[in-house]
Amino acid sequence: MLEINTKQIIESLIDTFLKAGKISLELRKKGLTKKIKSDNTPVTNGDLEVNEIISNKIIELTPNLPIISEETSDNKNMNDLKNFWLIDPIDGTNDYVNNLEEFTINAGLIIEKKPAAGLIFAPAKNRMFYSYGENLAFELKDGKSIKLNSSKNLNKNEIKFVSYSNKIKPEIEKIYKELNVKKYVRMKSSLKFCVIAAGEYDGYVAEPRAFEWDIAAGHAILKHAGGSIVDFNGNEVLYGKKNFKNPSLILKSKNIS
Repeated sequence: MLEINTKQIIESLIDTFLKAGKISLELRKKGLTKKIKSDNTPVTNGDLEVNEIISNKIIELTPNLPIISEETSDNKNMNDLKNFWLIDPIDGTNDYVNNLEEFTINAGLIIEKKPAAGLIFAPAKNRMFYSYGENLAFELKDGKSIKLNSSKNLNKNEIKFVSYSNKIKPEIEKIYKELNVKKYVRMKSSLKFCVIAAGEYDGYVAEPRAFEWDIAAGHAILKHAGGSIVDFNGNEVLYGKKNFKNPSLILKSKNIS
């Protein structure tokens, strides 16, 4: 088992995330340069700048751990990764480009293929979330760390989920009925994980889509706030899979059965 001080590492990264978020907004204000990648998704100079800032600090703190980032090819051909970082410098690039607010900056620490710690910053909303262990998930508000509790506002008579789309597919609709979901609201980026961890919403369901760097930080934060993430068959979600592809996902706050 890898022995590292996750609390110290995560707390050392908070200022770096705040700085990267500030720079992301400054670059957007100046006007972003955008390219279309081979997978037909956009990337901007903001994505690349944030990636460099976050990666450099992580290398300084944990020089022996590989980094897998959406925006670089480094280490993506490594097999059987167990201990590593997953970075998505800008999750929700379309929102970022179009002056919307739900884009996030993400880094998740994976130990023995499981999420051990994570940081997510939504710069346009000024919401900074982080976690480094069981019952140790927080939102930074006005310089104070407020502990997250995913079941804080749970009302079992009005279960509210977030959704990737306004159009709900039949397999997801079936799960909604099983869980007695009464309302859902469309939300993009890893902010979905954070609002569930904060008890503002109760869950999220997704068919297989996206990649491990999209969910690792949010998985850690939600798990450490008492929530859970499994696939449609109830299996634990692990990391370091081939091509870093995600399975189906069911996110639930604590006490949702």
